[in-house]
Amino acid sequence: MSSDAALNRTQIEADLAVDTFASQGIGVKRWNRRVAADLVAVADGATVFFGAALPALIYGSVGGIVTNWVLLAQSSMAAALIAHLCMRYWNQYDTAHMHNFPLNPGRIFMALVIGLMTVVGLGLPHALKNGHVWIWFITWLTASFTLMIFTRTICSLVLKKFTATGRFDQRVAVFGAGPIARRVHDYLMDPVLGLKFAGVYDDRNGEERLNPEGLVVNGRLNDLITAAQNDEIDQIVIALPQGAADRISLIARKLSKLPVSVHIVTHIASDLVEAGGFRHTVSNLGPVGLIDLKPKPLDGWSPIVKFAEDRILGTLLLFAAAPLFPLIAAAIKLDSKGPIFFYQSRRGLNQRTINVIKFRTMYVEDAAPGADVKQATKDDARVTPVGKFLRRFSLDEVPQLINVLLGEMSLVGPRPHALSHDEKFSEMLENYANRNQVKPGMTGLAQVRGFRGETTGQSAIEDRVNADIEYIRDWSLSLDLKILFRTVATVLTGKNAY
Repeated sequence: MSSDAALNRTQIEADLAVDTFASQGIGVKRWNRRVAADLVAVADGATVFFGAALPALIYGSVGGIVTNWVLLAQSSMAAALIAHLCMRYWNQYDTAHMHNFPLNPGRIFMALVIGLMTVVGLGLPHALKNGHVWIWFITWLTASFTLMIFTRTICSLVLKKFTATGRFDQRVAVFGAGPIARRVHDYLMDPVLGLKFAGVYDDRNGEERLNPEGLVVNGRLNDLITAAQNDEIDQIVIALPQGAADRISLIARKLSKLPVSVHIVTHIASDLVEAGGFRHTVSNLGPVGLIDLKPKPLDGWSPIVKFAEDRILGTLLLFAAAPLFPLIAAAIKLDSKGPIFFYQSRRGLNQRTINVIKFRTMYVEDAAPGADVKQATKDDARVTPVGKFLRRFSLDEVPQLINVLLGEMSLVGPRPHALSHDEKFSEMLENYANRNQVKPGMTGLAQVRGFRGETTGQSAIEDRVNADIEYIRDWSLSLDLKILFRTVATVLTGKNAY
């Protein structure tokens, strides 16, 4: 192939990729596949309940029989659970085929039969004495089957439309230009996969930026990091030669701070990279074998649960704390000159700058937002008398509930530091920025373990960062609730509160 032909082919493919990507995923609100499939499962369970309610309503209106709705709810929940387990075993909630969501009437019918007959079996002594029970269950089966086929047909059409409009797109970028990038590109060209090729990135310069595989290099490593921080990428595949072990290790550490899943082609030994506390697993992307360096944090239902937790608990806590605001404001005004609130720039999710709100606890000349911030120390002369009380019981942090309700912070997460401290700690620890994969929190795992207050050396900040990364890796709602309860005890003891 001539150089002109190669260039033309490259440009055409680049244009097609841009057009496809623009028409299928850009500018639309994306959904998680697992969440969508689980919502279908909830709808299936609802059809089992409504199917059971239909004969109850018929018997109640025609036969005058009073329905035991508690027993009916218990029976329908048991039947729905068993039917759900059967359908999940038969891959009726397969997230790999959102464009053609499973609609198998035979398996749906068998799942309902197994679920309902199990309930019949549990109530067999009563059923043998009353023939109407069998009519009840036959009506239940017919109604549930009809409703489930109807709802799954609607769900299938909706999910197919969502797939076509890019709602389930996972955008995959490759670092390293070469055959692996080409294979990933070719695999992702199938539009029904719900996966989109987000480009090739490499640090090579000049003519080397156009590689023999016919793919345009979109940018360098810094461009890839910026794209991921701007929520333009969901997965990154590191595809470099096996001999580039040192380069792979360096790149993997830099990408570990991003809120995306990171993978390495499997010809790389897993001991060449540090997973930052995450366990290595093996997967594949079509024809390409991968080592999973780290998963995307707070994926699936996790961001929805986290959102609900922050909004519900945050609202309740803000209402509970509201009576304290005028009292604290008056005390601050009477104690020293200056504003009531103190605003400080700190880094949030994806290194974005946010303005954290606190009650002012220092004299105004020392609390200026633009000043080079020094960490508070024990018996710090900059802290006002009222400020000492507020800091002792962490009351100065209460206004950050507003940051939580604005979506800039979470109730639980890595505690944000002043920007000048971020720069200092980033120089001390290479993985310091890994904390910014999730929203910062009002409290965190590091704080309840005693790693709060002044950081007196590198070991202190290492302990704090390791606890933050452990929190990101092991996040769960129960972990958040445990941290919140432990925070109360930590505040009461007042350890390192100054």
